[in-house]
Amino acid sequence: MTVNFSKTAVIGAGAMGRGIAQIAAQAGSEVLLLDSFEGAAGRGRDAILAQWRKLQEKGKLDAAQLEALSGRVHVAGSMQDLASCDLVIEAIVEDIEVKRALFRDIEAVVSPSATLVSNTSSLSVTAIATALKHQERMAGFHFFNPVPLMKVVEVVAGFKTDPEVCRKLAGYATQMGHSPVQAKDTPGFIVNHAGRGYGTEALRIAGESVADFATIDRILKDQAGFRLGPFELLDLTALDVSHPVMESIYRQYYEEPRYRPSVITAQRLAAGALGRKSGEGFYRYPDGAMQQVAEPPVPAVDTMPPVWVSPRAARRPELLKLVHALGAQLESGAAPSSSALILVAPLGFDVTTVAAVDRLDATRTVGIDMMVDDAATKRRVLATNPATRRDIRDAAHALFARDGKAVSVIRDSGGFVTQRVVATIVNIACDMCQQGVCTPADLDLAVRLGLGYPQGPLAMGDLYGPTNMLEILFNLQTVYGDPRYRPSPWLRRRGALGLSLTHRED
Repeated sequence: MTVNFSKTAVIGAGAMGRGIAQIAAQAGSEVLLLDSFEGAAGRGRDAILAQWRKLQEKGKLDAAQLEALSGRVHVAGSMQDLASCDLVIEAIVEDIEVKRALFRDIEAVVSPSATLVSNTSSLSVTAIATALKHQERMAGFHFFNPVPLMKVVEVVAGFKTDPEVCRKLAGYATQMGHSPVQAKDTPGFIVNHAGRGYGTEALRIAGESVADFATIDRILKDQAGFRLGPFELLDLTALDVSHPVMESIYRQYYEEPRYRPSVITAQRLAAGALGRKSGEGFYRYPDGAMQQVAEPPVPAVDTMPPVWVSPRAARRPELLKLVHALGAQLESGAAPSSSALILVAPLGFDVTTVAAVDRLDATRTVGIDMMVDDAATKRRVLATNPATRRDIRDAAHALFARDGKAVSVIRDSGGFVTQRVVATIVNIACDMCQQGVCTPADLDLAVRLGLGYPQGPLAMGDLYGPTNMLEILFNLQTVYGDPRYRPSPWLRRRGALGLSLTHRED
């Protein structure tokens, strides 16, 4: 097989540049590594060779393969050495003026047919390309760290990029063993754009004192199936990286409410509580290991009150069956008795709104999140309202923990935790499709591979139901009056017509 680019230069020998150079050589290209810091390119080559030696030790490369790969990576002494390259990949600091200056220098050296790409994660490819006389030859080629393991790359077309350039880059990504996804030149491209909902909505929930950071993380891992909680993830990526990205995308979209950052991360960034690398973030890291936060114990309850379930509860038959299986006495009357624990299960609304509208005794009313099938979740989530009595709260907690399943009790919140976060993720993804940022298939693939979500956002919306997503968002708008929850036209139309969120118009 002929590799799409026979001679590739990578400028910038940091972690990203080294990773790109490694997989370019593995694809069959001759690779030149260049860095402005003396000795950095040589150290980068040494690091790549060390990675291949580890693969040999694991039996994934033989001696002949190691020798062949090692012979493909070279250190460039100067920009002039790049003259014969047919692809130049920039992987330097995220500063647009520095990148523009570099591309001016590159264009002066390489042939008119050479392709020039930037590994930028947050800057406009179109804006960077203005430094070039031939802007049609430039595109974004955004990899994720660590490059050899994160098997997705965003191919980003600038305003003047020749479509053939993107086609050739996508083929090259495949030769590298990665999955290419095509994106328009928009803030955050696909992955960083689609990822706005997870952290920002979790921060809003924490900012309302609905629950502490550890509880929110537990809920989203155990109930929704995310691999890392949002605050664990923020600690891992570090706030000096993640908060500026939040602010950048928010500003680039002219203060679109869906992307609004949080004062919580701004304050912690100012205080130097960056996460793992500073030893303290949303969690503490003595000796580099995360200090676990103890979970509140299940309260002891001597007498369990009877339970009345609202006729309007989501998944009511399932909830009735669950309460019965847990051994509670169920009331079947049209209204609860004066001693009953009143259970509501709203979608999007808070417990307060449901209790007020349905004229329920708020002191005895508790909400349970039933958006996720109980059999498919490791954790149940209950919500009190400001008037809920302590004995009622404890009774509900004890009841739903009877079979050993974990239970989190939070303060009142429209959409609990999972509903809010999932609906926000799905809504942002739908709006990206409405804007034509990428295809639905590329969006789901990029997010699944780039962020490690249990499903792509559109598949997630289909799993929980587009009509449920719509109901949650409409009701969140009612509770909070915030335009961040307005449903995307893509979601509204597909939800109304009973179509999959991945459906594309002919």
